[in-house]
Amino acid sequence: MLSVDRYREEFEEYLSRKIIKQEPANLYDPMVYILSLGGKRVRPVLVLMAAEIFGSDYKKALDAALAIEVFHNFSLVHDDIMDDAPLRRGKQTVHERWDINTGILSGDAMLIKAYQLFENYPGETFRQLAELFSKTAIEVCEGQQYDMDFEVLERVQIDEYLKMIEYKTAVLVGASLKMGAIVANASEDNCNRIYEFGRLLGIAFQLQDDYLDAFGDPDSFGKQVGGDIIENKKTFLYLTSLQQSASREAIQLEHLYSINPPDPTSKVETVKSLFESSGAAELTRKEIQKYTQQAFAVLDELQVEEDRKKLLYNFGKGLMNRQV
Repeated sequence: MLSVDRYREEFEEYLSRKIIKQEPANLYDPMVYILSLGGKRVRPVLVLMAAEIFGSDYKKALDAALAIEVFHNFSLVHDDIMDDAPLRRGKQTVHERWDINTGILSGDAMLIKAYQLFENYPGETFRQLAELFSKTAIEVCEGQQYDMDFEVLERVQIDEYLKMIEYKTAVLVGASLKMGAIVANASEDNCNRIYEFGRLLGIAFQLQDDYLDAFGDPDSFGKQVGGDIIENKKTFLYLTSLQQSASREAIQLEHLYSINPPDPTSKVETVKSLFESSGAAELTRKEIQKYTQQAFAVLDELQVEEDRKKLLYNFGKGLMNRQV
């Protein structure tokens, strides 16, 4: 078994060999560009790690790992267009650097490229990978639609929000792990367990991301703290605070989420204070812990050697203890 950093390095090297500039340039250059912007490469690392946990050479899972990363970045290209986002990882988004039509078409080609990578696997493995990928891809689209719907809905329930982050974020984490297991020809039980581990950890990860957006360290978070508040996003913190607040505080919070002041500093600080006083901040921390513990309970049931489980356990702990 390799370290997480080594898996990441091996994947980066493979990506640089497989995703190259070609003609027509305006179709392929944006692909190379978005994939070169970096990121933690969490999903492809999980594919490679899972393959080795179940006894396969991680190199056999490189195409599946690349498919996951290409698909993830395809979704980012289209999300950025829908959000009219100017920056991605501190650099111009694809549609800003080129144009919207180029972003749409290049993103479409990335989705097709992701499917093509599964063709490098034998029949039954290909079938299982393609089936899982199709299911996951449509769920990610459903999650994105729920997220867009929430922007205009006056009322969103907490269980609706949890379903949205499960589809938009968590299912891709679960699928990454399961793809590695499929490549390694793991048992059906182990494939399902490692998927569930990833799904639960993915929910915890997104809740942690929401929490850090409000309460993270500005110097290490990597993006503007309070961004979700400025954009009036109905996160778990916001929905829980509404539910827990007295009537007057709930009305104040709803009002703050209906305005966009030129200087949002006071708004962000007041909303964060309401998150704390309502108990929503503490309840969010507890929810993160709950899903993390559920994920590790599933990991305990995985039928592999304990030292192999430990790599996933440490990875999960590192993910949830992050401050960025």
